Amino acid sequence: MHPVKHITVVGWRCLPMAVVLLFCATAFAQKKSSCIECHARLDDPRLSAPAKLFSNDIHLARGLSCNDCHGGDPNADTKESAKDPRKGYLGKPKTSDSPAYCGKCHSDANLMKRFNPSLRVDQEREYYTSVHGKLLKTGEQRVATCISCHSVHGIRAVNDPLSSVYPSNVAETCGKCHGNADYMRGLGIPTDQYVKYKTSVHAKALYEKQDLSAPTCNDCHGNHGATPPGIASVANVCGQCHARQAELFQTSPHKAAFDQKLLGECITCHSNHAIAAPGDHMIGTQQGALCINCHTNGDRGFVAAGRMRSQIDQLIGAISKSNDILTQAERAGMEVSRPKFEMKEATDALTHARVLIHSSSAVEVDKVVAPGLAASVKGYQAGIGALAERRFRRQGLAVSLVFILFLALLVYLKVRQIESRQKESAGDAH
Repeated sequence: MHPVKHITVVGWRCLPMAVVLLFCATAFAQKKSSCIECHARLDDPRLSAPAKLFSNDIHLARGLSCNDCHGGDPNADTKESAKDPRKGYLGKPKTSDSPAYCGKCHSDANLMKRFNPSLRVDQEREYYTSVHGKLLKTGEQRVATCISCHSVHGIRAVNDPLSSVYPSNVAETCGKCHGNADYMRGLGIPTDQYVKYKTSVHAKALYEKQDLSAPTCNDCHGNHGATPPGIASVANVCGQCHARQAELFQTSPHKAAFDQKLLGECITCHSNHAIAAPGDHMIGTQQGALCINCHTNGDRGFVAAGRMRSQIDQLIGAISKSNDILTQAERAGMEVSRPKFEMKEATDALTHARVLIHSSSAVEVDKVVAPGLAASVKGYQAGIGALAERRFRRQGLAVSLVFILFLALLVYLKVRQIESRQKESAGDAH
């Protein structure tokens, strides 16, 4: 083969390999980050920590790096070249600039579709409607911004249990500021919310039962548009989860009275951050009941509260009495599984009655208590019947045993009689 032709053929054959090598070299060059390489070696923890934290950052996992936020040239080998303003170097942004800084990407719908199409792109706009955003515009520097909640270089996905905004970590994240009396001084905001929340029924569900659907700070206050609910909206906030109770309250006599006196619909009885588990002690006219905080002896509300508490106590007593007799029968060996199962109708009625308290109507409560009492009576009668059957069986068994013993005695006497005759016959033979 002619030398030139041979070289040409070899060249064409080698071209694909050269393209691959060139692509790999380019890709390698793009992945190079002199920012991380340099900062990771620095002795000052303030400068080295960001590089180390970034290894777990969600942005790095999605292919982004330092220069996507800070600008500059990550391929440069010198500090001066890497931080050259002509290469777009921006440096460290001020805390007050972080909403706009993060918003450059997170408000760009086309860009976010490349990474996670499900992410909202209105967080920055919503942030400026929040108490935090409004105060930031006035020049207040202590307010929370994006990095206050999500951190900076170690930002994790919201569904990562180690994320600062994972449901079980939200209260601690908010509490860093809102639980610090010195930090919050002069803002006129209480700093005991976190401590109170930790004692609440919501916190117990979240931390002890690991129920991630239990409400924490942002479920009630919002996150990017964080705003404390006012008197007119607090019921809507609670009603997101407690829909039936909210619906009943809206049609109750309390609705107009609370509006007139500018009382918070749910928090007047249940508090806000230190919400305790509801109990029957809250309803009624006895000492410690919430109803007597507003109602006095003799008024319609006082009478209704006393009647509702009496109805509930009556049903509780009937259920307890029926369960006790059925348990006694079961321990005695009687089959009572069906009546025990049917007692669920009574316990369901009790649950329903407790919810209907929010209607403030003793008539409505009585409508569900009555069937519950009927189911309890039926269960009690089944228990009595089972125990009566047990006594009948025992009496029958006793009579049977006596009869069997009597027959055994007759047989014994007959045997002795036969043996006696045999002995007499043997004596006569001799």
